Amino acid sequence: MSTPVRPSWKNWGRAVALIAFAAVLLGVGGAQIESPAVAGGKAKKKVAAPELTGGVDWLNLARTDKNRDPIKIEDLKGRVVLLDFWTLCCINCIHVLPDLAKLEAKYPGVLVVIGVHSPKFENEKKTESIRKAILRYEIKHPVINDADMKVWRRYGVRSWPTLVLIDPEGNYYGQVSGEGVYEVLDDHIGKLVKEFKERKILKEEPIDFALVKESAPTPLYFPGKVLADEKGNRLFIADSTHHRIVITDLEGKKIAVAGAGDAGYKDGSFEEAKFSDPQGMAVDGDKLYVADRKNHSLRLLDLKNQTVKTIAGTGAQDRADRQVGGPAAKTGLNSPWDILLHDGLLYIAMAGHHQIWTYDPKKETVRPYAGNGREDLEDGTLFESSFAQPSGLATDGKHLYVADSEISAIRSVPFDVSKHVKTLVGEGLFEFGDVEGVGAKVRLQHALGVAFHDKLLFVADTYNSKIKTLDPATRTCVTWYGDGTAKQLSEPGGLSFAGDKLYVADTNNHRIVVIDAKTKTAAALNLQGVEPPKK
Repeated sequence: MSTPVRPSWKNWGRAVALIAFAAVLLGVGGAQIESPAVAGGKAKKKVAAPELTGGVDWLNLARTDKNRDPIKIEDLKGRVVLLDFWTLCCINCIHVLPDLAKLEAKYPGVLVVIGVHSPKFENEKKTESIRKAILRYEIKHPVINDADMKVWRRYGVRSWPTLVLIDPEGNYYGQVSGEGVYEVLDDHIGKLVKEFKERKILKEEPIDFALVKESAPTPLYFPGKVLADEKGNRLFIADSTHHRIVITDLEGKKIAVAGAGDAGYKDGSFEEAKFSDPQGMAVDGDKLYVADRKNHSLRLLDLKNQTVKTIAGTGAQDRADRQVGGPAAKTGLNSPWDILLHDGLLYIAMAGHHQIWTYDPKKETVRPYAGNGREDLEDGTLFESSFAQPSGLATDGKHLYVADSEISAIRSVPFDVSKHVKTLVGEGLFEFGDVEGVGAKVRLQHALGVAFHDKLLFVADTYNSKIKTLDPATRTCVTWYGDGTAKQLSEPGGLSFAGDKLYVADTNNHRIVVIDAKTKTAAALNLQGVEPPKK
């Protein structure tokens, strides 16, 4: 049985994936595969796919508790089955989801996709966390909570994400790891469909899995980031899974809403514009910059004229170019998760590239600023350093502070290009937890947000569902708010200060929480005039 490889190996490009899939896939072409059912990893004949047993729960599927494994391989015969081994923290796994949705739409009834959630972080073992992620990322197929990684080991999986195909006779067909493999999967699914349709084995009627949904709509739906503008008495909320930007005053009274309320990629008026999972924001007078995460672009909102236009990115994910930039409108981006305006430049937490980039509004260019693109924790010069899914930005005016989520770290990046990137807390890809202390002793769990206030960094310790403070000078980190229960906070993703009030994007609770920094009293923001989008 294999163990998880370092996630830094998981981000293979499409070319590598093509080679890997061609080398291991057994199907109509008859090539050999790497099979978990055969010693030495070689098989010369078809092998029955292992059962999907051992999960602690099934999600997105109507069932009774007495029937713990409601889907068996036998039940799926006649259809092509695609297993998606993923974990909810992983940016590469998130990037695969749109490809799965495209395949499901292309092969309705014929293709059955089943997610196998095999966790990295402790928090990801919780069924409720997975359920929220399914809703947040709008996953439309059943998911197994493979908390003990039993299905993972049975299928010989080594990295996230891994995609496994099972043919309509219930035989293991092959697997491929990494993102950017839509064409490979489509090609082999197409071949399987053709073969088994000719053999009159293929079933084409859809299966009704009775997907489970949230019971009642809420004004906000998984808000990812929040930005407080004290001077302008404005609050900007990335209403991420409603795919829109909500603008209120600091007391929660509606000013405007930008975005039609469904996922898309369209410029125009606030009413007609479309976003897809918007995240970080930065304000400059009557200009609001938005990191449109799933559209891999930066959008500019004219707050006075209430219009939206794209200023960087092509709308498509760029996986390859991590070393050079170029004209903003022609250069692809990769899951920009947060942005921060400093000294005329917009700094971008480019989660998909594991780098920090900049956008120059005057020159209309983007370029890498820090990070070599390898998913890891390495300090050093700007271009020698390594990051791992940076997702939150803050500044004290001298340093750019980064919530480096996949390594549960907080990094300090200099604005002076002659100085070095430093790690304040965090030890590596598989070092995480909930431990207070100083420097190397500190453990966070997938921190997504950070804000600077009164000489301290406030950290959204997301998977611990807490707010912690970190002193950049002493590297002392302690819990400031939250007891780790969803009643107080549930996986907060964004932080922003206005005066002594901390605004928290309480993501999984679908709300903004306001905490008085002096008294630590907290209350949900009373939104006035903000309604869920009309569907």
